[in-house]
Amino acid sequence: MAAPIVTHCNGGPWAPNGPQAARMILPGPDSHNQQGEGRGIRMAFTMEGVVALAPDDASAKAAKGLVSPAKWPLLGADDHAVWGECQGSGSKPYQTQVDLNGPAFRCSCPSRKFPCKHGLALLMIQAQNPQLFQATPPPAWVSEWLGSRADKAQQKEVRQAEKAAAPVDEQAQAKREAQRWQRMETAAQELQRWLCDQVSRGLGSLNAEVLQTWQTMAARMVDAQAPGLGVRIREAAAGIRDGEDWPERTLARLGLMQLACEALQRRASLPPALQAELRAMLGWPHDKAEVLEHGERVDDHWTVLGVVAQDRDDKLTERRVWLHGARSQRRALLWDHAFGGRGFEQSFFAGTGVSATLAFFPGTAGLRAQVVDQAGPPAAPQWPDAGTAHEWDGVARRIAASPWVFSHPVVMHHAVPLLRDGQPYLHADEHLLRLAVGDADLWTLLAATGGHAVHLACEWDGSNLVPMTAWDSASHKPQAEAPGQSPLWQRSAT
Repeated sequence: MAAPIVTHCNGGPWAPNGPQAARMILPGPDSHNQQGEGRGIRMAFTMEGVVALAPDDASAKAAKGLVSPAKWPLLGADDHAVWGECQGSGSKPYQTQVDLNGPAFRCSCPSRKFPCKHGLALLMIQAQNPQLFQATPPPAWVSEWLGSRADKAQQKEVRQAEKAAAPVDEQAQAKREAQRWQRMETAAQELQRWLCDQVSRGLGSLNAEVLQTWQTMAARMVDAQAPGLGVRIREAAAGIRDGEDWPERTLARLGLMQLACEALQRRASLPPALQAELRAMLGWPHDKAEVLEHGERVDDHWTVLGVVAQDRDDKLTERRVWLHGARSQRRALLWDHAFGGRGFEQSFFAGTGVSATLAFFPGTAGLRAQVVDQAGPPAAPQWPDAGTAHEWDGVARRIAASPWVFSHPVVMHHAVPLLRDGQPYLHADEHLLRLAVGDADLWTLLAATGGHAVHLACEWDGSNLVPMTAWDSASHKPQAEAPGQSPLWQRSAT
C-alpha cells in the first residue's frame, strides 16, 4: 500500500530558502581564555564551518583562492584573535583581523560584504595550517580594534543599565500605545472590507493589474503601523498562480488575515498572552530590554537544531536559530536581523550544544527567545528523542495557541529522504511529506543518507518540510553510550 502524501496542515505559510550551516571542532579544557571572564571561547573552525560564515557562494569561492601562504606576508594569532596582511592589487596589503569572541571581522579592503573574502581566507588558513600563525603580541592596529570592541560592549551595557534605571512616564507611554492600537484597529477595518472585495471578485480574476492593488494595500498597512499585515499581503500576492494548490494556500492566507482583524476588534477581551501574540503578528516588536528583565527564563543545555539565514532585501539579512533544551524539552527560536552587511553579535553552529539561560518573549506560542548569558565552551549536542508523534503534537498545540506562527521546528525520526516522480519527499511514519530543498542540497542529502533512515530537523511551514540538519540514529542513544556526534548533513549557506 502506497504511503499517503501529506500536502497541507494549517499553519502560517512560509517559504524559507535554507539555512547557514557550519561545523566546528569543539574546544577542550585548554581552550578557555586565560584572562578569565569578559572574553569568549576560542573556536577552532573546520573548512566547512568557515564556508558557512560566507555571505554568499561567490565570497567563499574567492576566499579559497586566497589561502596560499605566499599571499600573506604576515600571519599572527593569540588567545583572542587571528590577524594577517594580505597582498592585494595595491601597494599596501590589506589588514585583516578576526576577533574569536564572536567571531567578528574587520578588514581594510573596500568590500561591502561581511565577512569579506580576506577574513574568510584568514580563517581557512588557520583551519588548515595553524602552524603558520606566529604566537606574538598583536600589532597596534589589532589591539586598538579589540580594545574599541571591548569599550563599545561596556558602553552598551552601561546604556542598557541606564535605560532600565531611568524613570518611565507610564501615562505618556500608555497614551502612545493606545494611539497605535487605535491606528491598527482602523487599518484592520479597512483590510476586512478589502478582503471581502477580493473573495467576492473571485481568485480567478486576479491579474497583474489587480495584484498591484494588493501591493498598495500592503503599503497602507505599513503606514498604519501594522507592518506584519503588510508582509502577509505581499506573501499572499507572491503565491498567486504558484503551484497547483495556490487557490487553497491563498484562501488560507486571507483567512488568517481575517482572523487577525477579528482578534483586533475584540482585543480587550483576549488574555494578555494572546494579546502579546497578536501584537507580534502585527509587526509591533516587544522591547528586548523588557524581555531580558521580565521574560520567562529557562536555563538549560541547548542543542542547535539548525541555523537559517535569508536575505530579505539588499540590506537586510534574517537569521533563525532553532534550539532544543535537554532538560526542559523546550524548543526556542532566536530570531535576529543584520543590516547593511553587518554580522550578528553571536554565532551559532548546527550540531553543537551550549549551556545558556534564555529569556522568552511574551505570547502563547512560547518559541521566540533571546540569550541572557552563556556559560562554558560549546559542547556535544543532546539530540531530541521523543519521537515523531510527539513532534506533531507539539505543532498542533502551537497552532491551537497561535494560528499565526509562521514556522514550526520539527524533528522527524527514522525518516528516509527520497525522490518520487522527480520530486523530493520524506518518508516518515508511513507518510510522504514534501521537502522544500534546492537541487544541490537535495543531492548531498540523498548521498549522505544513502537511502537509510536518519533523524532530520526541519522547519514546517504548513505545507512543506524545509530540512536543516540530519544526524545518524547512533547519536540518538544516551550520552554515555554514544557521545553527541556531528551531523551527517547540513543545509548549505545561501
